[in-house]
Amino acid sequence: MPLISKNPFNQKINGEYVEWNSDQVQTAVEVAKSEFKIWKQTDFNRRSKLMHKLALVLRENRQSFAELIALEMGMPISQAVGDIEKTAQIAEYYADNAEEFLKPEFVENQNQYISFEPSGVLLHIAPWNYPFYLALRPIIPAIMAGNTVLLKHASNVPQIAQAISGIFQMAGFPSGVCQVLMITSKLVEPVIADPGITMVTLIGSEFAGSKVAQTAGKNLKKTIMELGGNDPFIVLKDADIIEAAKQGTTARLRNQGQSCNAAKRFLVENEVVEDFLIQIKQQFEDQEFGDPLNPKTTFGPLANQEALDTVKQQVEQSLSLGAKIITGGHGLSAVLTPKWQEFIKTNPDGYFYPPTILTNITPEMAVFKEEVFGPVIPVITVMDENEAVTVANNSSLGLGASLWTKDIEKATKLIPMLECGMVCVNSMVRSNIKMPFGGVKKSGYGRELGKDSLKEFVNIKSVVIS
Repeated sequence: MPLISKNPFNQKINGEYVEWNSDQVQTAVEVAKSEFKIWKQTDFNRRSKLMHKLALVLRENRQSFAELIALEMGMPISQAVGDIEKTAQIAEYYADNAEEFLKPEFVENQNQYISFEPSGVLLHIAPWNYPFYLALRPIIPAIMAGNTVLLKHASNVPQIAQAISGIFQMAGFPSGVCQVLMITSKLVEPVIADPGITMVTLIGSEFAGSKVAQTAGKNLKKTIMELGGNDPFIVLKDADIIEAAKQGTTARLRNQGQSCNAAKRFLVENEVVEDFLIQIKQQFEDQEFGDPLNPKTTFGPLANQEALDTVKQQVEQSLSLGAKIITGGHGLSAVLTPKWQEFIKTNPDGYFYPPTILTNITPEMAVFKEEVFGPVIPVITVMDENEAVTVANNSSLGLGASLWTKDIEKATKLIPMLECGMVCVNSMVRSNIKMPFGGVKKSGYGRELGKDSLKEFVNIKSVVIS
């Protein structure tokens, strides 16, 4: 089965790639194993120089890589440039700090210490939604720690997968340090089971994480999972409503809502819910729809037909249970602006779903209990901060949370009550290169970014010399 690259703006085929067979995959595993024996012995100075070169390659090709993102998965190019820049920053961060982070830690005296040694060959299974950043986010620290890597990228971004392979070549890395497997999901299980693979990282859905963890568990392989999110965006009555609506719009609509740590459930205190709805409705309806390659576009298509169909189904199920549309939607129940109606007439082939706001939400609705990977917000009225926390925690997922209040003392008391891996007060949830990122519950386990990420990719060895 070929790997097909399709432009989600007009469904034109960008290219087709032949899927590797099992022999090609096995060869790549053997190359990674062989290269690991050499790479793990390289000093940090060499690794750092190559990683700085990789950051330079990313920046020098930033525009062409951003265009590739727009063409292959639909992210507006103005945002895609940021995907490349943040990836370059990660490369520089670990190039500059990995040696210090992985220094031996002495216990009581020089004869008792903890060393941090490379683990082996990492298989990373990457998603399509931030196709450079989320592909390289775990790969960069793993390589700086002395491991070699095999990347299985999402099947709908084969051109980006090829581009990532080229980045390592242009930076001068040995060919076996990072290899891209041109395969679909059907060949993932035997790769995980291969004795040459030491550990597996996955960024993706709860379903994918469960399948990968099951296979890895049978073969006693360590895994790190960054899975879905259903992040609450809590607006209390003393919040800056205008700023909350502004950042809430960005938090939900960036990349058309296709972000694991996007704000997905908006919990607004009763006294300010009407004001908040007025503000955010205006923000939603002011988006510039269009070709992701146009620098003026702020809102592009969803990545593929499956993504579009899923969002439609989730909204329709919620409407059938009593949800009400403030703006957006699809079909007979839609509330569409003239601007959107005219746009869809002239762009009928794109995988577009309008920015959508729903109210009258109950917990059994799909837009409440499921991760909606698209531009839809359910606005849920709460009576006070205690109810807000209760509703926020009413989810099987726990990635991040955004909390809006001018009372920082109150916020400080609420933070430990929120069941998630990250809380941002008076700002949208964003990952920080210098801080660990990951979730609790079914949002996964393990941490990426920051100092802690490097420790995920090493053998923590205790040494006692008598």
